Amino acid sequence: MTTNDTAETNSISDHVNYDPNHLLDALIEKLHLKNDAALSRALEVAPPVISKIRHRRLPVGASLLIRMHEVSELSIRELRELMGDRREKFRISDKQFKPKPGAAPAPAVAATGGGAE
Repeated sequence: MTTNDTAETNSISDHVNYDPNHLLDALIEKLHLKNDAALSRALEVAPPVISKIRHRRLPVGASLLIRMHEVSELSIRELRELMGDRREKFRISDKQFKPKPGAAPAPAVAATGGGAE
């Protein structure tokens, strides 16, 4: 087995543990809902979002995870564990914080003393 085969096996085994269906099913049960359509209404998202998550075409994003937390009162950690995400730390790409090429810089805000002089 080559190094590339091992890397592929590791990445496949990582994905085997990830199951957003378990998370969605647990939310439906906890909230006493009938189906995905009812879940989408409870989370205030379009029904295709739930379908895309079920079919692993869309990841569970941070904003949706927070909404799930607000609606279900389960902790973020519990929600992540339900879908098989057991990472301890998250790494955010440095690209998210860089301005787009050619974009105008944000205007500077002048500091004021706030009091009479």
